[in-house]
Amino acid sequence: MDDVIDFLFKIFSYDFAVRAIAVGILVSLCSALLGVSLVLKRYSMIGDGLSHVGFGAMCVAMVMNVAPLRIAVPVVVAAAFLLLRISESGKIKGDAAIALISSTSVAVGLIAASLSDGLNNDVSGYMFGSIFAMREGDLPLSIGLSTAVLVLFVLFYNRIFAVTFDESFARATGTRAGLYNTLIAFLTAVTIVVGMKIMGTILISSLIIFPPLSSMRVCKSFRAVTVTSAVISVVCFFLGIVASFAFETPAGASVVAVNAVAFAVLYLVGKLVNGGRLYRAKKH
Repeated sequence: MDDVIDFLFKIFSYDFAVRAIAVGILVSLCSALLGVSLVLKRYSMIGDGLSHVGFGAMCVAMVMNVAPLRIAVPVVVAAAFLLLRISESGKIKGDAAIALISSTSVAVGLIAASLSDGLNNDVSGYMFGSIFAMREGDLPLSIGLSTAVLVLFVLFYNRIFAVTFDESFARATGTRAGLYNTLIAFLTAVTIVVGMKIMGTILISSLIIFPPLSSMRVCKSFRAVTVTSAVISVVCFFLGIVASFAFETPAGASVVAVNAVAFAVLYLVGKLVNGGRLYRAKKH
Protein backbone atom coordinates (compact mmCIF):
# COMPACT_ATOMS: atom_id res chain seq x y z
CA MET A 1 0.00 0.00 0.00
CA ASP A 2 2.84 2.38 0.85
CA ASP A 3 4.41 1.66 -2.52
CA VAL A 4 1.17 2.61 -4.28
CA ILE A 5 0.91 5.88 -2.34
CA ASP A 6 4.55 6.70 -3.08
CA PHE A 7 3.96 5.98 -6.75
CA LEU A 8 0.93 8.30 -6.84
CA PHE A 9 2.91 11.05 -5.13
CA LYS A 10 5.63 10.59 -7.74
CA ILE A 11 3.09 11.05 -10.55
CA PHE A 12 1.67 14.21 -9.00
CA SER A 13 5.16 15.63 -8.60
CA TYR A 14 5.32 16.18 -12.35
CA ASP A 15 3.66 19.39 -13.54
CA PHE A 16 2.78 17.94 -16.94
CA ALA A 17 1.05 14.98 -15.27
CA VAL A 18 -1.01 17.26 -13.02
CA ARG A 19 -2.08 19.32 -16.03
CA ALA A 20 -3.01 16.22 -18.02
CA ILE A 21 -4.96 14.67 -15.14
CA ALA A 22 -6.82 17.91 -14.33
CA VAL A 23 -7.90 18.51 -17.92
CA GLY A 24 -8.41 14.80 -18.61
CA ILE A 25 -10.82 14.33 -15.72
CA LEU A 26 -12.90 17.31 -16.85
CA VAL A 27 -12.91 16.07 -20.45
CA SER A 28 -13.84 12.55 -19.31
CA LEU A 29 -16.73 13.95 -17.33
CA CYS A 30 -17.97 16.07 -20.23
CA SER A 31 -17.58 13.19 -22.70
CA ALA A 32 -19.50 10.75 -20.53
CA LEU A 33 -22.42 13.12 -19.91
CA LEU A 34 -22.76 14.05 -23.58
CA GLY A 35 -22.06 10.47 -24.65
CA VAL A 36 -25.29 9.20 -23.12
CA SER A 37 -27.34 11.44 -25.41
CA LEU A 38 -25.12 10.79 -28.43
CA VAL A 39 -25.27 7.01 -28.03
CA LEU A 40 -29.04 6.96 -27.49
CA LYS A 41 -29.59 9.25 -30.49
CA ARG A 42 -27.18 7.14 -32.56
CA TYR A 43 -24.86 10.10 -33.05
CA SER A 44 -21.90 8.45 -31.30
CA MET A 45 -19.68 8.43 -34.40
CA ILE A 46 -19.91 12.22 -34.62
CA GLY A 47 -17.16 12.30 -31.99
CA ASP A 48 -14.83 10.36 -34.26
CA GLY A 49 -15.62 12.62 -37.20
CA LEU A 50 -15.10 15.84 -35.23
CA SER A 51 -11.79 14.60 -33.83
CA HIS A 52 -10.49 14.22 -37.39
CA VAL A 53 -11.66 17.75 -38.18
CA GLY A 54 -9.83 18.94 -35.07
CA PHE A 55 -6.67 17.18 -36.19
CA GLY A 56 -6.73 18.96 -39.54
CA ALA A 57 -7.41 22.33 -37.90
CA MET A 58 -4.60 21.90 -35.38
CA CYS A 59 -2.09 20.98 -38.09
CA VAL A 60 -3.03 24.07 -40.08
CA ALA A 61 -2.77 26.19 -36.92
CA MET A 62 0.72 24.89 -36.19
CA VAL A 63 1.85 25.67 -39.72
CA MET A 64 0.46 29.21 -39.29
CA ASN A 65 2.20 29.42 -35.88
CA VAL A 66 -1.12 30.12 -34.15
CA ALA A 67 -2.30 28.60 -30.87
CA PRO A 68 -3.99 25.32 -31.99
CA LEU A 69 -7.00 25.57 -29.67
CA ARG A 70 -7.87 29.04 -30.92
CA ILE A 71 -8.19 27.72 -34.46
CA ALA A 72 -9.51 24.23 -33.75
CA VAL A 73 -12.42 25.20 -31.48
CA PRO A 74 -14.31 27.40 -33.99
CA VAL A 75 -13.49 25.09 -36.91
CA VAL A 76 -14.74 21.96 -35.11
CA VAL A 77 -17.83 23.77 -33.83
CA ALA A 78 -18.63 24.85 -37.40
CA ALA A 79 -18.11 21.25 -38.58
CA ALA A 80 -20.48 19.99 -35.87
CA PHE A 81 -23.21 22.37 -37.03
CA LEU A 82 -22.59 21.35 -40.65
CA LEU A 83 -22.82 17.63 -39.85
CA LEU A 84 -26.01 18.17 -37.89
CA ARG A 85 -27.57 20.18 -40.70
CA ILE A 86 -26.57 17.61 -43.35
CA SER A 87 -27.99 14.75 -41.24
CA GLU A 88 -31.27 16.58 -40.70
CA SER A 89 -31.64 17.49 -44.36
CA GLY A 90 -31.46 13.83 -45.37
CA LYS A 91 -29.60 14.62 -48.60
CA ILE A 92 -26.55 12.73 -47.39
CA LYS A 93 -26.72 10.02 -44.73
CA GLY A 94 -25.12 10.93 -41.41
CA ASP A 95 -22.40 8.27 -41.55
CA ALA A 96 -21.49 9.22 -45.12
CA ALA A 97 -21.29 12.90 -44.17
CA ILE A 98 -19.00 12.10 -41.24
CA ALA A 99 -16.71 9.99 -43.44
CA LEU A 100 -16.62 12.71 -46.10
CA ILE A 101 -15.73 15.56 -43.75
CA SER A 102 -13.36 13.60 -41.49
CA SER A 103 -11.26 12.12 -44.30
CA THR A 104 -10.99 15.49 -46.03
CA SER A 105 -9.90 17.15 -42.77
CA VAL A 106 -7.17 14.57 -42.10
CA ALA A 107 -5.90 14.96 -45.66
CA VAL A 108 -5.74 18.75 -45.31
CA GLY A 109 -3.92 18.42 -41.98
CA LEU A 110 -1.33 15.98 -43.29
CA ILE A 111 -0.69 18.08 -46.40
CA ALA A 112 -0.24 21.18 -44.25
CA ALA A 113 2.16 19.31 -41.94
CA SER A 114 4.18 17.98 -44.87
CA LEU A 115 4.75 21.53 -46.12
CA SER A 116 6.37 22.59 -42.85
CA ASP A 117 9.47 21.24 -41.12
CA GLY A 118 9.63 20.09 -37.53
CA LEU A 119 5.99 19.13 -37.05
CA ASN A 120 6.39 15.35 -36.98
CA ASN A 121 6.36 15.08 -33.18
CA ASP A 122 3.38 17.41 -32.82
CA VAL A 123 1.43 15.58 -35.51
CA SER A 124 2.15 12.23 -33.84
CA GLY A 125 1.00 13.64 -30.50
CA TYR A 126 -2.28 14.89 -31.91
CA MET A 127 -2.87 11.64 -33.78
CA PHE A 128 -2.17 9.25 -30.90
CA GLY A 129 -2.32 11.52 -27.85
CA SER A 130 0.32 12.45 -25.30
CA ILE A 131 0.21 13.74 -21.74
CA PHE A 132 3.23 15.88 -22.66
CA ALA A 133 1.10 17.73 -25.24
CA MET A 134 -0.86 19.60 -22.55
CA ARG A 135 1.31 22.67 -22.06
CA GLU A 136 0.97 25.17 -19.24
CA GLY A 137 -0.44 27.82 -21.58
CA ASP A 138 -3.25 25.46 -22.63
CA LEU A 139 -4.43 24.84 -19.07
CA PRO A 140 -6.61 27.94 -18.39
CA LEU A 141 -8.42 27.73 -21.75
CA SER A 142 -8.92 23.96 -21.50
CA ILE A 143 -10.29 24.13 -17.95
CA GLY A 144 -12.46 27.13 -18.85
CA LEU A 145 -13.98 25.41 -21.89
CA SER A 146 -14.57 22.13 -20.02
CA THR A 147 -16.21 23.95 -17.12
CA ALA A 148 -18.45 25.86 -19.53
CA VAL A 149 -19.55 22.56 -21.11
CA LEU A 150 -20.44 21.12 -17.70
CA VAL A 151 -22.36 24.23 -16.64
CA LEU A 152 -24.37 24.34 -19.86
CA PHE A 153 -25.14 20.63 -19.64
CA VAL A 154 -26.44 20.99 -16.09
CA LEU A 155 -28.48 24.12 -16.91
CA PHE A 156 -30.18 22.49 -19.90
CA TYR A 157 -30.24 18.91 -18.58
CA ASN A 158 -34.05 18.63 -18.70
CA ARG A 159 -34.21 19.85 -22.30
CA ILE A 160 -31.33 17.61 -23.37
CA PHE A 161 -33.09 14.69 -21.74
CA ALA A 162 -36.33 15.55 -23.54
CA VAL A 163 -34.81 15.57 -27.03
CA THR A 164 -32.85 12.41 -26.24
CA PHE A 165 -35.70 10.42 -24.70
CA ASP A 166 -38.41 11.28 -27.25
CA GLU A 167 -37.64 14.04 -29.74
CA SER A 168 -41.03 13.86 -31.45
CA PHE A 169 -42.87 14.29 -28.14
CA ALA A 170 -40.50 17.09 -27.15
CA ARG A 171 -41.32 18.95 -30.37
CA ALA A 172 -45.05 18.42 -29.80
CA THR A 173 -44.81 19.99 -26.34
CA GLY A 174 -43.09 23.09 -27.67
CA THR A 175 -39.45 22.21 -26.96
CA ARG A 176 -37.11 23.63 -29.58
CA ALA A 177 -35.53 20.29 -30.41
CA GLY A 178 -33.36 21.71 -33.17
CA LEU A 179 -31.83 24.23 -30.79
CA TYR A 180 -30.96 21.60 -28.18
CA ASN A 181 -29.61 19.19 -30.77
CA THR A 182 -27.37 22.04 -31.87
CA LEU A 183 -26.35 22.63 -28.25
CA ILE A 184 -25.38 18.95 -27.89
CA ALA A 185 -23.32 19.17 -31.09
CA PHE A 186 -21.64 22.38 -29.88
CA LEU A 187 -20.74 20.95 -26.47
CA THR A 188 -19.45 17.76 -28.10
CA ALA A 189 -17.24 19.74 -30.48
CA VAL A 190 -15.66 21.73 -27.65
CA THR A 191 -15.08 18.58 -25.58
CA ILE A 192 -13.46 16.78 -28.50
CA VAL A 193 -11.01 19.60 -29.19
CA VAL A 194 -9.97 19.98 -25.55
CA GLY A 195 -9.45 16.23 -25.10
CA MET A 196 -7.58 15.57 -28.34
CA LYS A 197 -4.17 16.54 -27.00
CA ILE A 198 -4.30 13.85 -24.32
CA MET A 199 -6.30 11.10 -26.04
CA GLY A 200 -5.40 11.74 -29.67
CA THR A 201 -7.53 11.91 -32.81
CA ILE A 202 -7.94 8.17 -33.07
CA LEU A 203 -8.95 7.47 -29.46
CA ILE A 204 -10.86 10.52 -28.21
CA SER A 205 -14.25 9.17 -29.38
CA SER A 206 -13.80 6.21 -27.00
CA LEU A 207 -14.45 8.57 -24.07
CA ILE A 208 -17.86 9.29 -25.58
CA ILE A 209 -18.82 5.71 -26.39
CA PHE A 210 -17.42 3.40 -23.70
CA PRO A 211 -18.76 4.89 -20.41
CA PRO A 212 -22.41 5.18 -21.57
CA LEU A 213 -22.39 1.67 -23.04
CA SER A 214 -20.85 0.32 -19.84
CA SER A 215 -23.40 2.02 -17.59
CA MET A 216 -26.28 0.85 -19.78
CA ARG A 217 -25.38 -2.74 -18.93
CA VAL A 218 -26.38 -2.25 -15.29
CA CYS A 219 -28.63 0.84 -15.07
CA LYS A 220 -32.28 1.18 -16.06
CA SER A 221 -33.00 4.93 -16.05
CA PHE A 222 -31.60 7.88 -17.95
CA ARG A 223 -30.48 9.63 -14.78
CA ALA A 224 -28.78 6.53 -13.40
CA VAL A 225 -27.03 5.90 -16.71
CA THR A 226 -25.83 9.52 -16.83
CA VAL A 227 -24.44 9.54 -13.29
CA THR A 228 -22.89 6.08 -13.55
CA SER A 229 -21.36 6.92 -16.93
CA ALA A 230 -19.70 10.01 -15.43
CA VAL A 231 -18.25 8.02 -12.53
CA ILE A 232 -16.99 5.24 -14.80
CA SER A 233 -15.37 7.72 -17.18
CA VAL A 234 -13.49 9.65 -14.49
CA VAL A 235 -12.30 6.52 -12.66
CA CYS A 236 -11.19 4.81 -15.89
CA PHE A 237 -9.31 7.90 -17.04
CA PHE A 238 -7.41 8.19 -13.76
CA LEU A 239 -6.59 4.48 -13.67
CA GLY A 240 -5.52 4.64 -17.31
CA ILE A 241 -3.10 7.50 -16.63
CA VAL A 242 -1.68 5.66 -13.62
CA ALA A 243 -1.29 2.50 -15.72
CA SER A 244 0.48 4.45 -18.47
CA PHE A 245 3.07 5.61 -15.92
CA ALA A 246 3.40 2.19 -14.34
CA PHE A 247 3.84 0.25 -17.59
CA GLU A 248 5.25 3.06 -19.74
CA THR A 249 2.43 2.75 -22.28
CA PRO A 250 0.70 5.56 -24.26
CA ALA A 251 -1.77 7.48 -22.11
CA GLY A 252 -4.67 7.43 -24.56
CA ALA A 253 -4.33 3.72 -25.28
CA SER A 254 -4.09 2.93 -21.57
CA VAL A 255 -7.30 4.85 -20.84
CA VAL A 256 -9.14 3.02 -23.62
CA ALA A 257 -7.85 -0.34 -22.37
CA VAL A 258 -9.17 0.35 -18.86
CA ASN A 259 -12.53 1.42 -20.33
CA ALA A 260 -12.67 -1.80 -22.34
CA VAL A 261 -12.04 -3.86 -19.20
CA ALA A 262 -14.73 -1.91 -17.33
CA PHE A 263 -17.20 -2.56 -20.16
CA ALA A 264 -16.44 -6.29 -20.14
CA VAL A 265 -16.88 -6.50 -16.35
CA LEU A 266 -20.16 -4.54 -16.34
CA TYR A 267 -21.42 -6.54 -19.31
CA LEU A 268 -20.98 -9.73 -17.29
CA VAL A 269 -22.55 -8.10 -14.23
CA GLY A 270 -25.51 -7.05 -16.34
CA LYS A 271 -25.91 -10.59 -17.64
CA LEU A 272 -26.02 -11.92 -14.10
CA VAL A 273 -28.29 -9.22 -12.67
CA ASN A 274 -30.91 -8.67 -15.38
CA GLY A 275 -30.34 -11.46 -17.84
CA GLY A 276 -28.59 -9.21 -20.33
CA ARG A 277 -31.59 -6.94 -20.95
CA LEU A 278 -30.44 -3.68 -22.44
CA TYR A 279 -31.09 -0.25 -21.00
CA ARG A 280 -34.64 0.98 -21.43
CA ALA A 281 -34.93 4.75 -21.19
CA LYS A 282 -37.04 5.91 -18.25
CA LYS A 283 -37.56 9.39 -16.95
CA HIS A 284 -36.58 8.74 -13.36
